Amino acid sequence: MREATPTLTQQEFLAKEKQHKTQVRIIRVFLFVLFLAVWELCARLEIIDAFIFGSPSRIGACFIRMTADGSIFLHIGVTLYETVVSFFLVVTIAVAVAVGLWASRTASEVLEPYLVMLNSLPKSALAPLLIVWLGNNMKTVIVAAVSVAVFGSILTLHTGFVQTNPDKIKLIYSLGGSKKDVLTKVLIPGSIPLIISNMKVNVGLCLVGVIIGEFLSAKAGLGYLIIYASQVFKMDMLVMAIVILCIVSTLLYQGIAVLEKKITG
Repeated sequence: MREATPTLTQQEFLAKEKQHKTQVRIIRVFLFVLFLAVWELCARLEIIDAFIFGSPSRIGACFIRMTADGSIFLHIGVTLYETVVSFFLVVTIAVAVAVGLWASRTASEVLEPYLVMLNSLPKSALAPLLIVWLGNNMKTVIVAAVSVAVFGSILTLHTGFVQTNPDKIKLIYSLGGSKKDVLTKVLIPGSIPLIISNMKVNVGLCLVGVIIGEFLSAKAGLGYLIIYASQVFKMDMLVMAIVILCIVSTLLYQGIAVLEKKITG
């Protein structure tokens, strides 16, 4: 079957939309380049102290040095591994517990105050305790990252599950279906957008949790690199690690966005 040819008005609209998106991309790139140029110029003219604030050229030179000896890839790899592992743990635990709370009203009413309390607790306060319990290793960092995201994720998913369209649930029961049928045919399929949206938030929170854990208990990783650079006053290295973190967080978010398009598209 042949697709309908867009009208002239539709073609004009699509052309304007494409032009608008192109303009937005150009302006973004221009602002970024302008920021780097002003930063570099201020450092070279000694308007700002390059030793304290760094400069794009110094940060680039630091990156090249660490690329040459391979150390930067070790730190990026460690942080990425810890983030991905903690992210999958958070998603798995959150969905499983939220489904369990949805399935049991009693468990939901009993556990909800504790989940709210744990979600409100500053997770950095748990880090010293985790170090004592688990030691100064990667396991501590991953557990710290999971603790940052998992409780809020459970509460968000559970709230979404409870608000599932009641008419669809009644229809399943009226046709002789069970709670399992409601779960597999209504709840999970209808909650895919909520789960994906929650994953977008969690991937950033897991990265935050990993960095918190690496600040206190790590021998490698971007968080460790930031702490080390601040202690030895290598501001170029410190800013470089922060810039790489920004890039990593953006790529992780975009990865979830691509997954969303494939699932919902």
